[in-house]
Order: sequence, then C-alpha cells, then structure tokens
Amino acid sequence: MNLQKNKNIVFITGAFVSNSCWDQWKIYFEDRGYNTVAPPWPFKNDTAKALRNRQPNDTDLAALTLDELVNHYADIVKKYPEKPIVIGHSLGGLITQLIVNRDLAGAGVAIHPVPTLGVFPYEFSFLRAGWKSLGLFTSLKKTYLMSFKDWQYAFVNGMPLEQQKAAYEKFIIPESKTVARGGLTAAAKVDYEKPHAPLLITSGSDDNIIPAHLNIRNYNRYVKNGSVLDYKEFAGRNHFVLGQSTWKVDADFIIDWIEKHKL
Repeated sequence: MNLQKNKNIVFITGAFVSNSCWDQWKIYFEDRGYNTVAPPWPFKNDTAKALRNRQPNDTDLAALTLDELVNHYADIVKKYPEKPIVIGHSLGGLITQLIVNRDLAGAGVAIHPVPTLGVFPYEFSFLRAGWKSLGLFTSLKKTYLMSFKDWQYAFVNGMPLEQQKAAYEKFIIPESKTVARGGLTAAAKVDYEKPHAPLLITSGSDDNIIPAHLNIRNYNRYVKNGSVLDYKEFAGRNHFVLGQSTWKVDADFIIDWIEKHKL
C-alpha cells in the first residue's frame, strides 16, 4: 500500500474528553490534503456541557464496555474501501493498536497510548491520575467525571491556571468505568509477534497519566519482525498534547512519518 495515496484518516478519542479535542487537528490535516473524521464514542454524540448534565446517571454510557467501543471504531474503519490511517490518543491509542493488530488499518499512530495488556502500569503517577476512573467500590451503573483537581494532575500539568480551566470547561465529559476496567482485561490484548501495518507510538516527557517510560515498555513488547514500528518522545508534552501550544509540531511529525512510509 502506498500511504502517500492513502488520504483517509480516522481520529479516535481517548477517555474523559469530547471528540471535539480533534477539531484543530482535523482542519490541519485537511489543509494538507487528507480526508478526516473524528467520530464520537457511543452515547457521547453531544456537547461536553450536555454530557456533563447527564452525570452520573447516563446508564447507556455507564454500561459501555471496551470490547463494544473497539468494535464501534472497527466497524467505522471497515467501511472504507481502502484501509484508512488510524490516529488515536490515550485510550484511543490503545484502540488504534487493537485495530492495527486486526489488520484493519493502513497505518496507525498511537499518541500517548494507554498500554496494551501485558504492559503493567506500575508508575505511581499513572495510578494516582487514573485509579478513580476504575470506580472501585462504586456503582458501575453510574458514570465517572474527573474532578478539576485530578484534571490538573492527569492532563494539563504545567499549564497556566486559566488555560487549565478553559480546557476543562470545553472538553471534560463523564466516563464509563467499565471501559476503564476493560484496559485490564483480554479486551486490551494484542499479538505482539504478528506482522502489522506501520505503527508509530509517541509519548511526552511531562505526561503524568501515561508516562513516557510506560509507552516505551509498550513499544518494546512488540517483536521486531520487519514491520514498520517507530517510537518518538516529545519534550515538554503533558497528556493534553492535542491542545498544547506545541500541537502543530507533533502533527507535522506524524504527517512526515505517514508520508515517509510509502509501502
């Protein structure tokens, strides 16, 4: 496949945030000649404010599982006549790896991805930033909404307070605890030995919830079997990488990587 001619991109959103986090990325990639979509998760096709107004009693979202979520995006990808390029952030980066592993993507880019099964996230910052989303000792029939304090630590650390507040108001939405727990199950399993389409994993030096060395361990789990597999760490990036002032640098790197691999 010639990736230079593959102009279809599916952006996959991570947990806790609205799919509008891709808006400026979509415009940027479309200006470079790509056709892009950033479909919402099931039960998240609304504004961030409207979704927050349903917290914590959005029972449909609360019941969503990781398997269902992966299949939702797999079904979208399958509709393309040519396997699209899939780019996902955080949990969307995990889903990207699963879709690549199913041989449904022409290429995949996992931005600060949640690790695949078998990459144990023992880092304290990961546990501190993410453990509440598992909803231990709480009802799985109710959704989880990240507090502003947790948002500051998990996503926007190092940014000015006003920017942290604005980003929280614009993007934060309730989450399914069952999806979060799915990352610890076989639903997050990939075959590390299987040949795959080109895959790029990126990380950020300042990311608390998905630390760079967690992404390195994810990258290193793949068997080097001749498949294109690359890793890039960006300095100064937190987990809000899609909305940081440096986002175009990351986007340009990804575009260059896509256009480099004309297979």
